[in-house]
Amino acid sequence: MDYSDALPFLGSMDPTRFQNELTHFHHIIQTKAGPGRQGLGWLDFPVDYDRQESFELEEAAAKIRQESDVLLVIGIGGSFMGARAAIEMLTHSFNHDLPKEARKRGTPQIFFVGHHLDPTYMADLMDILQGKDFSINVISKSGGTLEPAIAFRMFRQLLEDKYGPQQAASRIYVTTDREIGTLKALAMQEGYKTFPIPRTIGGRYSVLTAVGLLPMAVSGIGIGEVLEGAATARSELKDPAIENNPAYQYAAIRNSLYRKGKTTELLVSYDPRLQSFAEWWKQLFGESEGKNLQGIFPVTALYTTDLHAIGQYIQQGRRMIFETTLKVEKPLRDLIITERVDDQDELNYLSGNTLGSVNDKAFQGTLRAHTEGGIPNLVIGIPKITPFSFGYLVYFFQLACVMSSYILGVNPFDQPGVEAYKNNMFRLLGKPE
Repeated sequence: MDYSDALPFLGSMDPTRFQNELTHFHHIIQTKAGPGRQGLGWLDFPVDYDRQESFELEEAAAKIRQESDVLLVIGIGGSFMGARAAIEMLTHSFNHDLPKEARKRGTPQIFFVGHHLDPTYMADLMDILQGKDFSINVISKSGGTLEPAIAFRMFRQLLEDKYGPQQAASRIYVTTDREIGTLKALAMQEGYKTFPIPRTIGGRYSVLTAVGLLPMAVSGIGIGEVLEGAATARSELKDPAIENNPAYQYAAIRNSLYRKGKTTELLVSYDPRLQSFAEWWKQLFGESEGKNLQGIFPVTALYTTDLHAIGQYIQQGRRMIFETTLKVEKPLRDLIITERVDDQDELNYLSGNTLGSVNDKAFQGTLRAHTEGGIPNLVIGIPKITPFSFGYLVYFFQLACVMSSYILGVNPFDQPGVEAYKNNMFRLLGKPE
């Protein structure tokens, strides 16, 4: 955690001034005594998770890999974003386009549906399934959320038409509440394999439960390594002192900047594999903090791509932005720029450099330009993209988000505003009371 390029913008709003609040809220978090305390089940889950359930999850993943060309993951919000983030971050950039035998552990293609209501997307996905064996993992705590419920109805019918109801049932995996809800009742009635979502873990905090772990396991990701990363973060981020806890540094710095008028946070990466992770982060902070007319507005960008889209605005637009960069220190693979005799493209001055080093210079140059242009910058260093680092990052941001929300004076675990659009939509659709 490097916030040296943010400190000059803080003046008297030094983040250490939050130490008393950090100490107070740290105690509240660790003792589960604060607002929304019933949503803190994720705090100890990386060490307290059910080992038997984890074994069954791995068994289910192996079965899906063996008998399916495609896994459909049906969910919305926290029910799909974390899994998608992990899969895009930790598998081959073009995993879907590789032949099955070239994919890690012969994994199936994984497609996500139920995260919007666009009919063309669903129809096109049905085209993809023609002639392929597929399974479904439907994820919803209640089963009542409209987008995934509609998608499940439609693709469940497709599955039953292809295999018949009995064989189709063996290809459906339900991640839902352990005891109640529409989806749980349906799963019990039809005999679907189920995995529980703990009641003490809300959707956007659930990626390290079966919600995210089953799709990860199907994709060949070592879920034990993911949980180990989160468990390590849990151990290392238990000190309330700001100088020893980077998660609390992050929470304090962003609240310091917020009070200096920096109301928009731009989460940046220079690696496209982190784009979906940034989208997961956006939901985490947007739904947790955006209440009572409070909250930092979370947006995301991929550099250098977006420097050719919004770079001008960042450099010379309104000064309400600060940037947080996820900086991968070592790319998984690298390429050397070779020399050409003709040098027609005038790039021989780069000969012998790796593409990773050029990307790093782009990061350094952008950081300097934006800081000098009036944009505070934070940098979170990631040594290397691994399942361990994914688990660590998830836990880091969840803890920082809860702390930041408490500092803002809001409950990080509810989302009453989300219900407004749902209620209006149901009324317009004529849903019975």
